[in-house]
Amino acid sequence: MEDDVAETNAETPAEEHEKRPRRGIYLLPNLFTTACLFAGFYAIVASMNGRFEAAAIAIYIAMVMDGLDGRVARMTNTQSAFGAEYDSLADMVSFGLAPSLVMFQWALADLGKLGWLGAFIFTAGAALRLARFNTQVGIADKRYFQGLPSPAAAAVVTGMVWVGHDYQWHGHGVAVLSLLLTVAVGALMVSNVRYQSFKELDLKGKVPFVAILAVVLVFVLVSIDPPQVLFAAFFLYAVSGPVGTLVSLRRRRAQRRDERP
Repeated sequence: MEDDVAETNAETPAEEHEKRPRRGIYLLPNLFTTACLFAGFYAIVASMNGRFEAAAIAIYIAMVMDGLDGRVARMTNTQSAFGAEYDSLADMVSFGLAPSLVMFQWALADLGKLGWLGAFIFTAGAALRLARFNTQVGIADKRYFQGLPSPAAAAVVTGMVWVGHDYQWHGHGVAVLSLLLTVAVGALMVSNVRYQSFKELDLKGKVPFVAILAVVLVFVLVSIDPPQVLFAAFFLYAVSGPVGTLVSLRRRRAQRRDERP
């Protein structure tokens, strides 16, 4: 009798194989992450060959791929710890290392030691920003980013390179301005300034017809002059954080004054 019970409870090799977790990675979201990494690496190679316009475009393409991989993973329910780590490493290359090297090759190399130190500050800021973001997943308010997001910071830096390359900006003044912008953006990444994340936007739900017209208008504006429009848009986004922080501080001070007897 005991032998019959043991035989009944025993699992066949096929059943044991089915219960084991399948090893491997999800292909679809990691394809977008790999495309993001490739675009960042290509931007580095292009800048080394003096092709700064191609380098800037590659980093903007990396931004699109980075935005898609997480959304695709959530839509297809293929999130994984491996994908999160891989995405973070790809972001470090595409939005931390690549923009600083592109800027260094375009303008900062003329400043010598100051130039590569400025580029390093940007890279270190991106690394610290990503590390802080990874430790705050599930804790921080999803409506806001703490510090300037690294993709937006990369867009500001490479946007200036793209605009300057189109308009043939050269000289010591341009190099100094590029250094100040690079260091300032790197500092904003590790600051406590809050930025809108726009994660509350519901892309699955229905929207008014006017929203479609607004999207078309955005495409038209970008197509008029991509370097200037993209650089201006991300520069304004970078400035919006400090401006919003100052406005909120003034409001709090005004409220405290009103509360005093």
